[in-house]
Amino acid sequence: MNQMKGMVIAMAVLATLAALLLAGKRSGTQGTASIDKGAKTTPSRSTDTATFGAGCFWCVEAVFQNLKGVESVVSGYSGGNVANPSYEEVCTGTTGHAEACQIAYDPARISYPELLEAFWKSHDPTTLNRQGNDVGTQYRSAIFYHNEEQKKLAEHYKQQLDSSKAFDDPILTEIVPFKNFYAAEDYHQSYFNKNGNAPYCMFVIRPKLEKFRKAFKDKLKTQ
Repeated sequence: MNQMKGMVIAMAVLATLAALLLAGKRSGTQGTASIDKGAKTTPSRSTDTATFGAGCFWCVEAVFQNLKGVESVVSGYSGGNVANPSYEEVCTGTTGHAEACQIAYDPARISYPELLEAFWKSHDPTTLNRQGNDVGTQYRSAIFYHNEEQKKLAEHYKQQLDSSKAFDDPILTEIVPFKNFYAAEDYHQSYFNKNGNAPYCMFVIRPKLEKFRKAFKDKLKTQ
């Protein structure tokens, strides 16, 4: 994808979505969450929830933790049919889960369309069940929407990106209703922040994060 073209298109789509969002009600946290393993992910009354899968959750978590208005990011498993799966079980690709992050955010400081922009610009949504060398259904690109407003915005954004040829290939991101989320084991949480010198962090997460910070420098938390 031509980076400048993609940036211009994404900003134009974001402006359209912002108008749509203002015309309707703010997205909420409708739907019943299934969250286990002691994760403190229950948002306050002033926050909304977004759930995304975009490859390895270590990468997704590191990206969204940087955005102003994001209050917490929890790595876990979503979209499957096995309760309380372990990392080892999810890695087999038989549980139906995707590695995902559940994001609690303040809609007064960052909107759902802005989260969608960060989502689509921080991974390759045109590869099926794969991000880089991470291969399997657990690494699929997915948006688990919590209400009809999130569904409408996500589908509209995806359609606009495809129509404008922002990517060379069609977007394969699945947009499906949220049904469950299980927090991953403790050692997965804030993985990049705790293990920045680990090889995967240095050679996979860090370059992606540096690129993201340059593109979203006006939306980052103060370091």
